[in-house]
Amino acid sequence: MPLIDHRRLLPCLVILAAVCGTHAASADDWPQFRGPNATGLAGSAKGLPTKFSAEQPLWKVDVGEGISSPIVAGGKAFATGMVKPAGGGDAKFAIFALDATTGKELWRREFATGKLPRITPPNSHASSTPATDGERVYVHFSTLGLLAVNVADGTTAWETPMPMPAYLMDWGAGMSPIVHDGLVYFNQDDDLQPTLFALEAKTGKLAWKTERADMLAGYSIPVLSEVAGRTDLVVAGTGKLKGYDPKTGIERWTCNTLPRTMMTSPVAKDGMIYIAVQSYGDESRTLKAALMEWLDSNQDGKLARTEVPKEFHEKFDRSDKNKDAILDATEVETAFQSSENLVGGGSMVQAVKGGGTGNVTKTHVVFNLKNRAPSNLTSPLVVGEQIFVVKKGGLSSSYDSLTGKKHWELARIRNSGDYYGSPVSGDGKIYVPGENGFVMVLEQGPKLNVLAKNDLAEPCLSSPAIADGRLYFRTTGSLLCFSNEPQK
Repeated sequence: MPLIDHRRLLPCLVILAAVCGTHAASADDWPQFRGPNATGLAGSAKGLPTKFSAEQPLWKVDVGEGISSPIVAGGKAFATGMVKPAGGGDAKFAIFALDATTGKELWRREFATGKLPRITPPNSHASSTPATDGERVYVHFSTLGLLAVNVADGTTAWETPMPMPAYLMDWGAGMSPIVHDGLVYFNQDDDLQPTLFALEAKTGKLAWKTERADMLAGYSIPVLSEVAGRTDLVVAGTGKLKGYDPKTGIERWTCNTLPRTMMTSPVAKDGMIYIAVQSYGDESRTLKAALMEWLDSNQDGKLARTEVPKEFHEKFDRSDKNKDAILDATEVETAFQSSENLVGGGSMVQAVKGGGTGNVTKTHVVFNLKNRAPSNLTSPLVVGEQIFVVKKGGLSSSYDSLTGKKHWELARIRNSGDYYGSPVSGDGKIYVPGENGFVMVLEQGPKLNVLAKNDLAEPCLSSPAIADGRLYFRTTGSLLCFSNEPQK
């Protein structure tokens, strides 16, 4: 046996210890909203249950009130919620770390939130889905900004204040961060000061920010598109799908084909970017129509300063040319929506080639299926060569991801009601959570085949997680885990 040079071995041992001390990213992890790069696809082919119910979960844990989605990494499941202190008092924002196999609570952090902003149900103050890189968990809360806590014990790594998001119709915050290559990306498209941020993952210091002044309120999270060795940070918003340099925030390209309101997120796959969205009304329904419908309380066809949330008085005053504290039908048109981006409503399912430069509207759209049947809330699922979408009423549609050819359209999946959580897929199945607490399981493929209807017994407005052959569902009060493993 040859002699060992311990001087050379020591550096290797140090490196090995550092690697083992941190949970490296695993193909089975579900580290952010809808898993790896927000695709909604399981990272492995492990078997997943078809039939399950709240009566016999692998485990179930109370995680407070909320609609954020769970994430799973390094053998831990993370969830957030609003919890009330045992001794009474105002609810606090909590981050939970649970053993992903048993549901045992490993740690929790609770944060006093201060005065909470207005919010419109069914949104929740705990609506932002966390993200993790295996070292820290990153999450946004409206009054606290972006927080990072250490995966090992939940201690605070950093806290970075962010601008308070503001919404003309009081929708409330619901944006989620992602983390990639040492940076935390956070897109805050609100009605006041929409901005895309990048923070250093280790320190929380601002790396860059890019204003998105022509955007309106939306909840689309950034995704990463890789084409020909180049990575773009892709963000959907009012009227436009944009690609940015992830290191600098400089805009690389724009595709101007989207409608006014963007609440769904795109999916990047094989050099393509898929997006499905519905924005109420036809192409002539700009923000003006919604404002006059929801804010014009006396329905006189004008918008008074007193009818507008105070956060927007400065914008109001800039548009009030005659200073009479009233915006007429002409003035209100561009008071809160950019005059250079006066897009309206509509619905579409589209595919755009990534990797462009400049305005790619006429060059990179592969197909754009207008006036089809996507949701305004649930993001599309692209699995195999299938684009699957579901909307209110349990109406589903499916298209070929290469050509846009219809598989089926507006077919019911046997569960009516509202849909807020986006579908996910694994083990040849598609899991579709309904707000009423029923989860429909479909066979993945070009023909609609309903395999099962499962009852969570509580409302579900979040997207499921899949990791290591287990399903995780966050209801409005609990986190439930299901698998084919025998119960202990």
